[in-house]
Formats: sequence, structure tokens, C-alpha cells
Amino acid sequence: MSVLRTILAVLLGLFIGSIVNMALIMLGSEVISAPPGVDVTTAEGLKAGMALMEPRHFLFPWLAHAAGTLVGALLACWISKEHGKLAAYIIGFAFLLGGVANVLMLPSPLWFTLVDLSLAYLPMAWLALRLRSKILSK
Repeated sequence: MSVLRTILAVLLGLFIGSIVNMALIMLGSEVISAPPGVDVTTAEGLKAGMALMEPRHFLFPWLAHAAGTLVGALLACWISKEHGKLAAYIIGFAFLLGGVANVLMLPSPLWFTLVDLSLAYLPMAWLALRLRSKILSK
């Protein structure tokens, strides 16, 4: 039963984490406008406009990746209970794979790639475990 619970926790964590990710990406485009002439609605438009992007344009994508992973991992480790650590790191690794795929499909500046891949995924899974531990110890 605990294995089934963990599988369901991971699936739910991936689903809810993805919703958080997409919501922040959409919010980001409303808060920080794309550079003039850049079409952010297509991958081709993003690729063509990447050179015009400033560091502020990468804030919400990083927040989306980090928050989506954090929320998904926290939910998964909370629901899974017995296998919470495994569930959180599965979420972190799954989102990391998505981040790597994103970098391969949509090349970004090296500084963003390094920050995103090193700080937005596995560290957020670790943070989710720490938060769960703190909440349960109260």
C-alpha cells in the first residue's frame, strides 16, 4: 500500500508542480514584458529573441522552475510519508530532466542555464524535505 501511495504522490506532485510552473510562467509574461518585437508565444520566437532578453526576463522562468519543483516535491513527500525522501527526489529529478530538455530545445544564456539547473530542481526537493521535517516537528 505504501508503494502505491508513493506512486500516486509522485504523480500528483508532478501534476500540481507543473501547474504552479505554468502559472508562474504566464504571470511572468504579464509582469515583465518581452523586449519589443520578440514573440514569446512560440519556441521559434523565443529562440530568435533570446539575444534581446535581459536578466530580468529570466526571473520568472527560474521562479517557475524552482516553485513548481518545491510545491510538487513538498506535496509528494507529504503524501508519501514512508517514502517521502524518495518521492521528493523523484520530483526534483523529473523536473531537472525537464529543465535539461528545455535548455536543449531553447538555448539560454550560460549563466541562466547554470543557475537554473544547479539551484531550481534538486535543491528545491531537498528544501521540501526540510520544510516537511520542520512542519512535522511542531
